[in-house]
Amino acid sequence: MQPPEAAARELSEPTTSAPYILVVDDEPDIRQLLQEILEDEGYEVAVAENGETARQQHRQRKPDLILLDIWMPDIDGITLLKEWKDEEQAGGPVIMMSGHGTVETAVEATRLGAYDFIEKPISLAKLLLTIEHALETQKLQRENQGLRRHNLQVQEPIGKSAVMQGLRDQLRRIAEHDSGVLMSGEPGCGIHIAARYLHDSSTRRDGPFVEVNAASLAPDNAARELFGAEQGGSVHYGLLEQANGGTLLLYDIAEMDLATQARLYSALDTHSFYRTGGNQPVELRVRIIAATHQDLEQRVADGQFRKDLFYLLNVVPVRIPALREHREDVPELLNIFTNLLVDQEKLPYRKFSLAAQNRLRNYHWPGNLRELTNLIQRLLIVGSGHEIDVDEVDIALGDTGSALHKREVEVNYDLPLREAREQFERDYLEYQLRKARGSVGKVAQAVGLERTHLYRKLRSLGIDPKNIPQDG
Repeated sequence: MQPPEAAARELSEPTTSAPYILVVDDEPDIRQLLQEILEDEGYEVAVAENGETARQQHRQRKPDLILLDIWMPDIDGITLLKEWKDEEQAGGPVIMMSGHGTVETAVEATRLGAYDFIEKPISLAKLLLTIEHALETQKLQRENQGLRRHNLQVQEPIGKSAVMQGLRDQLRRIAEHDSGVLMSGEPGCGIHIAARYLHDSSTRRDGPFVEVNAASLAPDNAARELFGAEQGGSVHYGLLEQANGGTLLLYDIAEMDLATQARLYSALDTHSFYRTGGNQPVELRVRIIAATHQDLEQRVADGQFRKDLFYLLNVVPVRIPALREHREDVPELLNIFTNLLVDQEKLPYRKFSLAAQNRLRNYHWPGNLRELTNLIQRLLIVGSGHEIDVDEVDIALGDTGSALHKREVEVNYDLPLREAREQFERDYLEYQLRKARGSVGKVAQAVGLERTHLYRKLRSLGIDPKNIPQDG
């Protein structure tokens, strides 16, 4: 379902993502000098001669960094700084400039959120170094936010199998262009990892990587979240502008409502959009990676997804393989994710025996990588001993109809780690008690815990073995 004109089409955005700097100063010589120097250094630069023009420039396009003079005839820089920092997603770091600065002024600017304060006459070497540090700090903050959302962050799709080597090769080739990309695959297969690898392999790697689940966007608020809004002179920068110069990953694109689909199609088609309540077009400067677990072509046939938007998104389709399609990579995945959990979650290290690895290589993995990482975490939390053997793996996997298997899909993964751990331990030990027909001794032997330790654990979780219904 790919017409030739759509297959050949690419989003004609620039393939580079130079940081965009707004220079605000009422002295023409300083504006011109800074613009020339910064453009020679590879930055994209806009200038404003007064506070009102700066407001307009700031509203028109979100800067990556602002050089802001304090003393101007109409609106002083401190007032502008306060306005912008009060707005949501106000923009990049602000470096204040002044020829009549005082310690009090510098302290006030820093308190209001300025990155640094530079006195005139400006040392260009110091200024360029400060800009470089400010942009690098902003990049690290974005990456740290991404790591907090994805604790087990990996750098690339993992595996030495032909399937995974082919996927990495395909993503590197796609990264050389700015084509629309539609990723598909089963839930938990690693779409986020593949999308991040594509971004990091592209010329946009120094720009932001922003992601959103389209299913989480309420129809009455989706336009504001994606395209931003203007009201009463203030600006809310939407996800498209937050991802300026980088990549926006749209999960579950099939769940996007038709009205928002129409606005997204228009933005992709014209490479610009309007904020809600705004009357000035905003240039589209991001790469869109759409992702779905559903059959999007069928959704088009059923009238639930726009055909024209499908063509724009599906210039380059990428299918992320299910884990059962590259089971030979399971031992490597076990090793990598075990080490990540040990390092990042401070869990005790345990290694999988060869028999346990073979058992997991032959497992069908309906939950893909997500199920694998959850299984490893479960075994590290609950088990004991240096080695994880095949019997412990079988118990953790459970029978298809077991209570444990049924509860897997009900675990609340939004809980804090301690509460999630207690929730799992309670379910796991109740399952073991049912299976052992209430025998604490048998459970202690099955899970590898001392009986006294197990009794203490049961008491701490509020479990009375006598009150547990027995299977069979």
